[in-house]
Amino acid sequence: MIVVLPGWVWRGGPVRRAVSVGLPAGVFFGAFVLAESGSWVGAVAAVLVLGPFYGIRVARRMGRVWPGARDLDPADRSAVVGAARRGEDIGDARLAPAVVDYCDGLRTAREQDRLLLWVILVFAGLAVALAVIDTSSGSTREAWVSWLFVLFFLVELTWWPRRQTRIMSRVEQAEQSARRLVRQRNAAGE
Repeated sequence: MIVVLPGWVWRGGPVRRAVSVGLPAGVFFGAFVLAESGSWVGAVAAVLVLGPFYGIRVARRMGRVWPGARDLDPADRSAVVGAARRGEDIGDARLAPAVVDYCDGLRTAREQDRLLLWVILVFAGLAVALAVIDTSSGSTREAWVSWLFVLFFLVELTWWPRRQTRIMSRVEQAEQSARRLVRQRNAAGE
């Protein structure tokens, strides 16, 4: 998940990151609750409960994945993330160690996400079972929402891994460039 987050999410501090991730997630789940049940109260509850829960969880994980982010000002943090995600040379020897740390953090996050693949597969199977049940015995609205949820898991299982692979390929290029800058800086005795 952390790997595919847009780079601009890193620009702010932990609170801004929590809001940047939690609000869209809360709205997403709230929309599903509204579509499934037709209840505005349930949808608002989903936004108010799941949004902050998810946002705080992801912001904390982002902080653990790249603890050095807090030592950079927002512009430098944004430059590091942008260069790494585009696979570009940071061009600033001062920020090169931060690029290496960020890349290491993304690699760790990706490995942790791979360990949870079985959880996604279990939930995908449950979503298919629920969609079949809703199609045979539920309302049309429930069936549509259930199949949309299955589609969500298909995206999770197909699109995101490909996107992660592309990003990680670029990140490795940026990391190699940053390591060269660090070596050059160390050789020059700076």
